[in-house]
Amino acid sequence: MPRVKIASSIPDSENIDVEIAHLRSLDITSLKSRWHSLFGRRPPSHLPRHLLFRIMAYRVQAGRLGDLDSASRALLDCSSSPEAAGKSAIDPSRPATAIRAGTVLGREWNGKMHRVAVVTDGFAWNGKTYPSLSQVAFAITGTRWNGPKFFGLRDKASKETSA
Repeated sequence: MPRVKIASSIPDSENIDVEIAHLRSLDITSLKSRWHSLFGRRPPSHLPRHLLFRIMAYRVQAGRLGDLDSASRALLDCSSSPEAAGKSAIDPSRPATAIRAGTVLGREWNGKMHRVAVVTDGFAWNGKTYPSLSQVAFAITGTRWNGPKFFGLRDKASKETSA
């Protein structure tokens, strides 16, 4: 009976890193050739080298680790700009508990940028998981804050939009 090698279900990140490093070392002609083999068509002529590289690096990672879910893809496809996608991803009228896992919230406090990841069981910041955004805001500032307001999820409408 022939031996069968069973592949691990965990993607080999070293292979991904090696392939991306190889893409980084290619010149524009080689990148265009690699694009043709990856996508089965010629690359758009207006794309510069750095965008060709980034698109192909993303494709390599998405092919091995999985692509965006359909809701994220639809959100990005229907938006006119990255800023519009960001604004529609976090709706101020929606409660903070409805923010999806995987969302990263950012806030600058005392000259330092703080990023909080939304996880299934709370909010991860600085290697610790907190059950609420208010507790994260307290850990950052040392004072009691409304967590969603601290991270800009409950900003009041400006006077221009209410008029």
